[in-house]
Amino acid sequence: MALLLEAAKLDGDFGAREQAAIRSIAASHFALNEDEVTTLFELANQRQDSANQIFRFTHEINQSFTPEERVEVVEMLWEVVYADGVLHDYEANLMRRIGGLIYVSDMDRGNARKRVMARLGIE
Repeated sequence: MALLLEAAKLDGDFGAREQAAIRSIAASHFALNEDEVTTLFELANQRQDSANQIFRFTHEINQSFTPEERVEVVEMLWEVVYADGVLHDYEANLMRRIGGLIYVSDMDRGNARKRVMARLGIE
């Protein structure tokens, strides 16, 4: 969840839509109830605020997730990035960096982006 927060905060606007997207993703992808999502959100926010580099988070993902699950993580990140309907340059750069660090190919990252855009109705 800390990477989701990183993606959401990067454009300097961590609004209600992005926070709601993160909470929704956590609840649906990890089958968490509202209290569990709130606790996880708070812990991730504290952890993300104290982190200097995303490598720490991506290393954990590489150690624990299958290639297919890493593509799912990228898709979740795209959902957060597009929660406000706009892709900022910093967000696009972060997505390229994270994709490379968790060994998700450009093609898989692009396909994940297209799925999210179609789901959100963004052209």
